[in-house]
Amino acid sequence: MMADSRRVEVHAGREVVVDFDPSLTFECVDDCTWCCQHGVLLYEQDFFALAEHADLADATTDFRGEDFVRKEEKDREDHVGEDGQACYFLRDDGLCSLHLEHDWKPARCSVFPLAVTVEDGDIHVDIRDSAHEHCEGLDVSERKVIDNLDAFLPEVLWELDDPASDREL
Repeated sequence: MMADSRRVEVHAGREVVVDFDPSLTFECVDDCTWCCQHGVLLYEQDFFALAEHADLADATTDFRGEDFVRKEEKDREDHVGEDGQACYFLRDDGLCSLHLEHDWKPARCSVFPLAVTVEDGDIHVDIRDSAHEHCEGLDVSERKVIDNLDAFLPEVLWELDDPASDREL
């Protein structure tokens, strides 16, 4: 555990160990879409909620026994990863159709740019290593991550057998 790690209650009775600088701020910035360039893991609750907003046969794929939002080729080169693909729900204008049209997004989308790990039964949160290189929203606002953890970490994480965030499509 890092020397500056601290326990923070995120939801009533639900704590995490924070392993990042408490002064860190984050706010999504226009046209970044870096987080949309990875496959989005769908927890069971997300999978059923997504069924209310989209055709699962079109929008999802199974990879190694887990459900993910499908990635697809996109017209805008500035919105795709190295493989030329991005999230099925990423629109040409760089916005998420799920979030805009339904005011909902999968838990894994909320978690970005955080990384979730489990150590000795505790949920630990840190900033993804790759976010330091690619995420343009770090340290550009006054919104401290540590003060807004409930927006990043949905309660469902505490109900999962494995909330770790290191699984990608």
